[in-house]
Amino acid sequence: MTPENLRYTAEHEWVASSEGAPSVRVGITHFAQDALGDIVYVQLPDPGTDVKAGEPFGEVESTKSVSEIYAPLSGTVVARNDQLADAPELVNSDPYGAGWLVEIEPSEPARLDDLLDAAAYRELTEQ
Repeated sequence: MTPENLRYTAEHEWVASSEGAPSVRVGITHFAQDALGDIVYVQLPDPGTDVKAGEPFGEVESTKSVSEIYAPLSGTVVARNDQLADAPELVNSDPYGAGWLVEIEPSEPARLDDLLDAAAYRELTEQ
C-alpha cells in the first residue's frame, strides 16, 4: 500500500505535490501508522511556522509510543489538519487521505526530487 504518485522519506513521511501548486501535503505512511498502532494524539505546528528538512516538527502519540514527525522539505507550514485534534484515528484509517498532517510551502521546491519514489520506499520497508 504505497501510492505511486507520492514521494517518501526514510522516516516514513509521504509528500504529495500538485502540478503548479505552491504547497505540498505531508502525512505519515501506512507502514508508519501500522507500526505505531492506534494513534490517540497528534501535535502539529501552527500555520506560519518555518520547518527545516530532516528536523522534527510535530509528534504522533499512539497506545504504544510517541514518535516525532520529520519535515521532508524546508519551508513554511501553510495549513494543518485541524480535524486530527478531535479525530487522531484518521491517521490510522486513512493515512493518505483524511489523515494528512500539514501543508508546507517549500523554500526549495526542486528538493522534492531528492525524496524517495514509491519503488525505493517499498524497498526500504521490505529490508
